Amino acid sequence: MNIGQASAASGVSAKMIRYYESIALLPAAGRRDSGYRDYGTEDVHRLSFVRRARDLGFSIPQIRSLLALWTDTDRSNDDVRAIAREHLAEMEDQARKLQEMITILTALVGSCEKGRRSACPIIEELGDHKPAPVARARATRRAA
Repeated sequence: MNIGQASAASGVSAKMIRYYESIALLPAAGRRDSGYRDYGTEDVHRLSFVRRARDLGFSIPQIRSLLALWTDTDRSNDDVRAIAREHLAEMEDQARKLQEMITILTALVGSCEKGRRSACPIIEELGDHKPAPVARARATRRAA
């Protein structure tokens, strides 16, 4: 199948398919006599694997490791689980940071009165030369 068909079957854009080939996440496709790329069902399966891993936020290096484990019939599930746990910890950290930002922004929005006035807590906070509240909160926790 051509790149358009592989794209439709896997849910990965043609541009990303070419990118994944360029970084060797997907083996280079065979070429037809016409010079067009030719993909097989295994390529589509691999692309679907990569798409699903990207949907879950795995990084390219993590996906590369997962692909290697996917093709290793002697693999240990502990190796797969370790990659997933590492990624989960990263996502939980990102979620904590986002929640801190949401809390701070909610408080700032709530403290900013409607109407026209020169004093605005949001503008004052953004113009402050100190680290942002989230960074200050993190630095305080690290120092403790």
